[in-house]
Amino acid sequence: NTSRRSFSEIQHAKPQTVLLNPNLLPRNSHQFIMHFFKLHNMFPVKPVFSIVVFFLSLLLVVILLSPSTTPFPVNYFYIAPPSSSSTQRKSDIWSVPRLVEWRPCKWWIQGHLTPLPKLSNGFIRVDCYGGLNQMRRDLCDGIGVARLLNATLVLPKFEVAAYWNESSAIITSVASPSMITFGHPSSYAFNTASSDPKSSAFPADLALSFICQYSGFADVFDVDYFIQEMKNYITVLKTVPEEIALREPVRVDCSKRKGHFDYIESVLPLLLEHRYISITPAASQRRDRYPLYAKAALCQGCYKALRLTESLEKKGSELLDAIPKPFLSLHLRFEPDMVAYSQCEYQSLSAASRKAISSAQGDRKPWTGEMAHIWRSRGKCPPTPNETAFILKALAIPTNTTIYLAAGDGLMEIDGLTSVYTNVYTKSSLLSGQDFTSMHGNTKAALDYYVSVNSDSYVATYFGNMDKMVSAMRTFKGLFKTLFLSRRAFAELISQGYVGVNLLEALWKVHRDDFILGRGSALPDCFCEWKL
Repeated sequence: NTSRRSFSEIQHAKPQTVLLNPNLLPRNSHQFIMHFFKLHNMFPVKPVFSIVVFFLSLLLVVILLSPSTTPFPVNYFYIAPPSSSSTQRKSDIWSVPRLVEWRPCKWWIQGHLTPLPKLSNGFIRVDCYGGLNQMRRDLCDGIGVARLLNATLVLPKFEVAAYWNESSAIITSVASPSMITFGHPSSYAFNTASSDPKSSAFPADLALSFICQYSGFADVFDVDYFIQEMKNYITVLKTVPEEIALREPVRVDCSKRKGHFDYIESVLPLLLEHRYISITPAASQRRDRYPLYAKAALCQGCYKALRLTESLEKKGSELLDAIPKPFLSLHLRFEPDMVAYSQCEYQSLSAASRKAISSAQGDRKPWTGEMAHIWRSRGKCPPTPNETAFILKALAIPTNTTIYLAAGDGLMEIDGLTSVYTNVYTKSSLLSGQDFTSMHGNTKAALDYYVSVNSDSYVATYFGNMDKMVSAMRTFKGLFKTLFLSRRAFAELISQGYVGVNLLEALWKVHRDDFILGRGSALPDCFCEWKL
């Protein structure tokens, strides 16, 4: 350290190991290093050779000390052979005794319902977009809002084609009708000749919109069961009264409406004025301040009143029967659009996976450098199938476990999982080709949901809408073998240098604690903690 010792002191010092800090070297450092090495006979002094060695050494120091651009060390999966003192864990994560679990709150299940007012303030239709479970989340929130505003709920509008890039089966079967006679949804009659302005016929564009709305919800959920189960919680109608059925509802923007008073102060006046409105609740609702009668309606509609159609339940039962028991349902998210959306960078992906991700990225480029480390340490990056298999092994899940893979189309790098866990089943492997190809995205998602809710155990690599719904429904049914893999803990442990057996042990402790305390196993709005 030249800032503390003079050159003469260094010259007469005894030979010792010296650590050179490149940032503290003087400007004529090459002359200093040459003279120093000459004094200590470290190598023959040849100016050109000495300079080359010095700068190569300096370059090596810079490389070793600079932040790595690789998210994880490449050998963090390496597991050294066990020592003679190590012992094999005999029990899996599900055998750990729990201290806390979640159960449906008594104010919902056993509470006394507040009687519905005799007069309604109007009609609300909930417009739902996205995947099946995102639409279900919007519907749940919409039910709570409608009850809060003392409104009558109209069957929701499910936008199937917008998310899955598909068209409604009913629309494709309609040969461009010009008019459709209004009536009960089960008895639609097309009328291409009527021109009577007083007729109760719909214009074709409104009629097709109504059919698409009804079929989107009714394709997946049992409509009559939904209406019956919501009785005394909120009034639900299949259709609006004829005097307002000829116009679309007034669209009300709720993207910034978060809480109880937002809806009462801003949305209720519009409902009273127009009598028929449509809403899409904001994604981050403040339900904690809802009155209990509104919360109870939300919980009833979300977890008790939504039952799959008879045909879907039959198909789901057939799928469930075909899977060897016991089995674990694994919701694995590593599709190209998912990875592209996460903005995470991954090493050692195949060329096909990199190309698929690049095609899905658009303007959302992955973070690089230090930001990539920060992003990953926040738990933003979904684990690869290979990493998922490693974490499952850390949880002592046997590699011969039967796994049902609840995943969308286009899952990448699946060999990383199936090379370790070989008993993996999917919808496409269990259903006949005709059954599988005839389903649209919502029905496929509904089957994954049905199987996951009824599985012996459920593990998710993400905490998305499906995972929240499945977790809550499993809790409602008293099935507690549910766990969400901690992406944040995984990233933090890797960044701290954990590898191999040490990483396995650390992952076990993190997830064991989550399971013991019931973290993330249910939505807190309708379920209450229960200490065991």
